[in-house]
Amino acid sequence: MKITYVEFPEGLTTDGRDWEEIKKKINSENSDVLVTNEMPFGKWLSASNKFDALCAEESILAHDMGIDALKKLSIPLILSSRPVKCEDILANEAFALANGEYHFAHQKHYFPDETGFYETEWFRTGKKGFDTFESDKLTIGFLLCTEVMFNEWARSYRHQGAQLIVIPRATEHSIENWKTAASMAAIVSGCYVVSSNRVGKVGDDLSFGGIGFAFAPDGSLISETSEDNPIVSFELDLEFVEKQQKQYPCYVREITSHTKNSISISN
Repeated sequence: MKITYVEFPEGLTTDGRDWEEIKKKINSENSDVLVTNEMPFGKWLSASNKFDALCAEESILAHDMGIDALKKLSIPLILSSRPVKCEDILANEAFALANGEYHFAHQKHYFPDETGFYETEWFRTGKKGFDTFESDKLTIGFLLCTEVMFNEWARSYRHQGAQLIVIPRATEHSIENWKTAASMAAIVSGCYVVSSNRVGKVGDDLSFGGIGFAFAPDGSLISETSEDNPIVSFELDLEFVEKQQKQYPCYVREITSHTKNSISISN
């Protein structure tokens, strides 16, 4: 099974030269699965520390148009995220396009609050839970950007039968912590872990660093994107997942209580 991941430019729209080049390259990969970066279309909203309803509507529209464009790609399964209305602001919703059909997958739960990433001003979680999405051939868990820093959810996805964990993200140039977190997510879950990122500047204070990456179920790095090679693919081996999930530490169960007469074990 062939997986493609990317670094998409900041402010991507579907009516320009960038998208035409991206579309041509992605279709030439003949992949089964595409993983995009976090909220890949339009401007990065959280650069502003104040919610703006008009900007929110513009982002929703940009992603409506983007999803229409993604559906026209020659890829059976596309994994991404988008802004949707939630209460009086937004939610960051992970979704799957399976043969062109939209499926809800997850909403982001963890939000940074710092320069360039004022996400608490823009987003809420309207739908709780970290549940897998099941396609015809693959069981998938989503960790939206910051969520990969909380490895308990990677472990939870393993116990739900996940084979692939995807991390659509929007991060700056320093990525060592992100790669460490992704490697650990692979180690504790026995899943392939794949992440795509944005690249480009937003004003004077924020610059996205690109470098999507893929880790094998044993935590080893498979490959990365770069400025010269922003769209990368690899072959996912389900037998490797099955084997690795029987190895340490994937098989380990947590003893949650221990009394004189009983032991309780959590999966």
